[in-house]
Amino acid sequence: MAKKLLTYEIDINASPEKVWHTMLDKETYEQWTAVFSAGSTYEGSWEEGAEIHFFDPDKSGMKAEIAENRLHEYISIKHLSMLQNGESVTGDEEWFPSYENYTFTKENDGTHLLVELEIPEEWAEMFDDMWPKGLQKVKELAES
Repeated sequence: MAKKLLTYEIDINASPEKVWHTMLDKETYEQWTAVFSAGSTYEGSWEEGAEIHFFDPDKSGMKAEIAENRLHEYISIKHLSMLQNGESVTGDEEWFPSYENYTFTKENDGTHLLVELEIPEEWAEMFDDMWPKGLQKVKELAES
């Protein structure tokens, strides 16, 4: 199955530093990602080269590593495998590796946030529905 590159963008009236921390600090991460799955969280570090697990309350989700981290500017997440019950599982090879990238660009008094995702084509419609809602929640949290 072919992968598709999806892009989502939003302008936020907050500094790149504030938007960065809103997206990545655990407390606010859990708030904006609830749009995708209630109870979403992560374990691990956002440091370049670090392993990080993204999962729901059932410990299902994704195992990844941070491919690149330029503080308050850009982060690239390399997804490596699915997680079930917190354990890495094989299958769904069309997903891996895939990248999820966030770019934070200072514009006037705010930030232009660009999200780029590589995903299997069959997931595009679902992501096109959820990501704009997730970014709207990031905007609300960062601007409050």
